[in-house]
Amino acid sequence: MQNSRGIGAAALVLAAACSGPLGPGGEKMPTEPAPPALVESGVDESVTGGGQFVHPDFGTVTFSFVANRLADGRVTGRFQQHQPAFGVTYQGDVTCFTVDPVNHRAWVGGVLTQSNDPDPIAQVGKDAWFRVLDQSGRSSGDRSTFLGFEGGGGILTSAEYCQAQIWPEGNARTWPVEQGTIVIH
Repeated sequence: MQNSRGIGAAALVLAAACSGPLGPGGEKMPTEPAPPALVESGVDESVTGGGQFVHPDFGTVTFSFVANRLADGRVTGRFQQHQPAFGVTYQGDVTCFTVDPVNHRAWVGGVLTQSNDPDPIAQVGKDAWFRVLDQSGRSSGDRSTFLGFEGGGGILTSAEYCQAQIWPEGNARTWPVEQGTIVIH
């Protein structure tokens, strides 16, 4: 599946960027260069996606997101997930993301700006995060997770999640993206 490499309309959020993956000597690992249109707009690195996946407990989940790292190191972007079966929608501002260019993985975190979930861990102002796999042009498809929330897996903040880069073996707790795509630039 291919994605139009446009970034969509994303609200700018000033935030400290999470550090990217480091090589054996402590150097930052390279990623695929951002397309020229993104570079011209001051974006050095981005992760974009949208579509749906089927969660074994929540049913179909629709999602969209854009996360950009600007030339000055700031991170901007938005994310949204919706569970039609439960009528729950989450939206947030991206505050960090980390990319593993070798394995085509990304971790995206932020702060909820809208949520109609009555659970206290999923209220506006709380941190939330997810991880994605970009398999564009490879034999298997893109994958995404449902949102994680403060305290899940012992993680308390989005920044901590982005830095930890947790990825269970066998792509556990990620689900194949249907009718959509994920692209790491």
